Amino acid sequence: MKVLVTGVAGFIGMHVAQRLLARGDEVVGLDNLNDYYDPQLKQARLDALTQNTACAAFRFEKLDLGDTAGIMALFAAQRSRRFERVIHLAAQAGVRYSLVNPHAYAHSNLAGFLNILEACRQYGIEHLVYASSSSVYGANAKTPFSVHDAVDHPVSLYAATKKANELMAHSYSHLYGLPTTGLRYFTVYGPWGRPDMSPWLFSDAILAGRPIQIFNHGKMRRDFTYIDDIAEGTIRVMDVIAQPDPGFDAEHPDPSRSRAPYRIYNIGNHQPVELMTFIETLENALGKTARKEFLPMQAGDVLETYADTDDLCRDFDFAPRTPLAEGLARWADWFRAYRGR
Repeated sequence: MKVLVTGVAGFIGMHVAQRLLARGDEVVGLDNLNDYYDPQLKQARLDALTQNTACAAFRFEKLDLGDTAGIMALFAAQRSRRFERVIHLAAQAGVRYSLVNPHAYAHSNLAGFLNILEACRQYGIEHLVYASSSSVYGANAKTPFSVHDAVDHPVSLYAATKKANELMAHSYSHLYGLPTTGLRYFTVYGPWGRPDMSPWLFSDAILAGRPIQIFNHGKMRRDFTYIDDIAEGTIRVMDVIAQPDPGFDAEHPDPSRSRAPYRIYNIGNHQPVELMTFIETLENALGKTARKEFLPMQAGDVLETYADTDDLCRDFDFAPRTPLAEGLARWADWFRAYRGR
């Protein structure tokens, strides 16, 4: 297939593109290479993609999601062989950053997503798969988090934009029959991860002998999900075009499905881990003990994430399986190698 992957220089985007190329798909990757975090890391991911044996099937386009004319021109330029599927992973990420730069989220996550939806509609895309987030569960206390539960109480602007994406996608599925599937990712980690996330922040501090900051005094749990599982799940979902649910009950609507070709799934490890257990496992992987600084809860954070993956297992015969110790060992090996370049 010919697949557009947005956010291709990002953490998840790079891994998804690698897997698509390895199985023989043609990939056009889009990214604006902004400086939310080190652009050199993004460029290194792109370099790794172009060194792939299938690199002849990969083309990179530097483009901003908010550039309406540019996005439309990109889709129009594929007339000889149009995109068949779109995996939309580009977004302004980060819960805490949304507290200080909210307009970046409106630009990328709202206006940018609208540009992708409109281009998919106009150019007959067979299936749009897009990144949502476990953050949409917000103030929900019932666990595990289920796609069948309402998610109407976000606790960060980032989460609110991701919930908005799901609603925007449904409107296009309903109005235009555009098949869309949203994936709520749970705390992704692994090689090539982001510098603003805990594995990188903790590893960098531990190896440098600096204290790590542990919020809410360590009393949090996260459903850490290894990047290979995320990439595999994303592609499995992309391969199966979303269909209308003939049994949809409008009097008791299920948020994860519709009479339109629309679906929502969780992709998480289904095994939440205490933050202190995560830190101990990372210390073992790095072979060094962390100095610890315990701090109060941060605005926008949640106490626990925990994915109900029953629907993902049923519909795609797939669930993340990488144990935390194995995933963090791979992360530690990559991180040491990357730092030593």
